[in-house]
Amino acid sequence: MDPMRLTSTDPLTDLLNGVRTSGAVFHRSSLTGSWAARFEDGSPLALAVLVHGSAWITPQDGDPVRIGPGDVAVLCGGAPYVIADAPDTEPDVVIHHGGHCTNVQGEEPVGPRVPGAGAWDMEEADGTLLLSGLYTVDSGTPGRLLAALPPVAVVEANVGVCPVSRTTFEEITREEPGQQILLDRALDLMLITALRAWFTRPGAQVPAWYRAHSDPVVGPALRMLRTDPAHPWTLPALAAKTGVSRAHLARRFTALVGRPPMTYLREQRLALAADLLREPGTTLATVADRVGFANAFAFSAAFKREHGISPSEYRMRETRAAT
Repeated sequence: MDPMRLTSTDPLTDLLNGVRTSGAVFHRSSLTGSWAARFEDGSPLALAVLVHGSAWITPQDGDPVRIGPGDVAVLCGGAPYVIADAPDTEPDVVIHHGGHCTNVQGEEPVGPRVPGAGAWDMEEADGTLLLSGLYTVDSGTPGRLLAALPPVAVVEANVGVCPVSRTTFEEITREEPGQQILLDRALDLMLITALRAWFTRPGAQVPAWYRAHSDPVVGPALRMLRTDPAHPWTLPALAAKTGVSRAHLARRFTALVGRPPMTYLREQRLALAADLLREPGTTLATVADRVGFANAFAFSAAFKREHGISPSEYRMRETRAAT
C-alpha cells in the first residue's frame, strides 16, 4: 500500500482525491481583431490559460471577468460562458460537448480541437494566444469543490504558475501512442496547480471544510481515517480516539467537512479503490480487503452505487483510456 497516498492529509489532497479526467479536450486559439467563442460543452470544470494578450470571460448570469497574460481561469458548474476580446462582443463560434465546434447556427464545423504539430507560436507579438481545457471527471466532481469556487476563479500570474510551456504545447499536439492519457494528466496537473494557488492565495476566504484539517477535534479524526481506511472504524471508536463524545464528533465533523464521519470514510475508501483498480492484476477481493470492505460483493455493490458502473467496467474503461 502506498503510504504517501494514505498519510497525505492536507485539505486540497482530500478534496481532489479520486478526481480524474478522461477524454480531456484542449483548444488552442490564436486570435486577432474582434473575436468571441461561447462554450456550451457542459464540463463541470474547465480551464482557460492566457499565454499572451488579454480576454474577457463572461459566465452565464454573471459579470465579465478580465484575464491577462499568464492568468489561469477555472470555470465550474457546467453552465455556458463566453470568452471574448471584449465583454460586448457577440460570439460567432460555439464549443459543444466533446469539443465539437460549430458556428452559432449549429452548422459548419469550425476548426480542429488542437492544431498540428509546430503550430504553437508562443512568441507572437500581436493578438491573443489562449489555451482552454475541457474537463471530464470520471468519478464525479465533488460538490464541495463546486460550492467553494465562484463560476470563474481567476488565478493571477503573480499568484500561481501554471505548468504551461512550449514543451507542454508541443506534447499536446503530438498524435502518438498514449496521447489521450497525456492530455488527461496534463489537464489534471493544470487544475491542481491552479486550485492550489487559488486556495492559498493571500486573503483567501476558505470554506469551513478547508479549515477542518487544523481543527483540534476533526483534524485528528480525518488523519486517522485517511491513514488507515481499512480499519473497522465505528463512530464510537473514532470518538474515543479523539477524546470527545459521539454526538460532539458527529456534529462538529459534519459541520466542517460537510458530511458525517462514516459517510466520509466510505467515500475515501471508494476513491482509494478506484486508484487500486488501475493497478494491473489486482483482484476485486484484494481491493476490497485493502480499503476495508468485508468482501468483494459488498465492495462491488458500494462501488456501483457511487460510480454508476461496476468495478470491472471501471477497470476496463481505465485500461482503454490508457492505451
